[in-house]
Amino acid sequence: MEKKHRTYRYSAISIKHAVAVRFRSFSKKMAQSHSECLESIMDFFEWHGLDPSKKFGRSIIQEVLKNRERTNTSIKRNEATIAIIRDIEINQTKPNNAMLLALFGEDAKTKKTIRKEKKLIERKAEPAGEIEVTVPKIRYERLTEKLEKVKQDYSYVLDKVELVKGSFGKAFFKLELTPSELEKFKRTLKNNA
Repeated sequence: MEKKHRTYRYSAISIKHAVAVRFRSFSKKMAQSHSECLESIMDFFEWHGLDPSKKFGRSIIQEVLKNRERTNTSIKRNEATIAIIRDIEINQTKPNNAMLLALFGEDAKTKKTIRKEKKLIERKAEPAGEIEVTVPKIRYERLTEKLEKVKQDYSYVLDKVELVKGSFGKAFFKLELTPSELEKFKRTLKNNA
C-alpha cells in the first residue's frame, strides 16, 4: 500500500550552522519532523506564558505559584467533599442501617459504633485467655430444648418431602403436609423469633 503524503508549503529560514545542527539532534529526540518539534516548543512557551527573552526565574515562579493556588483550591474542594460524605454517612446511612437491624430483630441501641469498640478494646488490653462468657444454666437448658424441638420439626418436614419426576420438564419436590400442620410450623417459627 502506498502511503498518502500531505503536501505542505515549505519555507527556508536562515539559522547559524551550529544552531541548526543542535536543533536537528534535539528534533530527532522529540518529534518525527523538524516542523512538529518547532510547533511543540512554541506551544509550550505560549501555553505556559513564558517569554524566552526574559529570565525564566520570575515566569517559572509565577507558574509554580499558580499551580500551588490550583492545588490548594483542589485540596479544599476534596476536604469539602469528604465532609459532605461524612455528613451523609452520619445523618443518612447509619439511621437506615439501624432501621434495617431493628427489622431483623437486632437491637441497634445496644450495638456500639466501630470506633468506640476499637477504643474500648485498646483500653482494656486483657489477654484473650482470661475473658470468660457465662450463660445461666436455665437459659442454656431452655435453648437446648428449643434446639431439639426445632430439629424434630425439621426432620418431620424433611420426611414429608418427596421427589417427583414428571415425564415432561424438570423434576420437583412435593411437600405432603396438611394445611393445619403448615400453620402450626408457621406459628412456632413466629413465636421463637
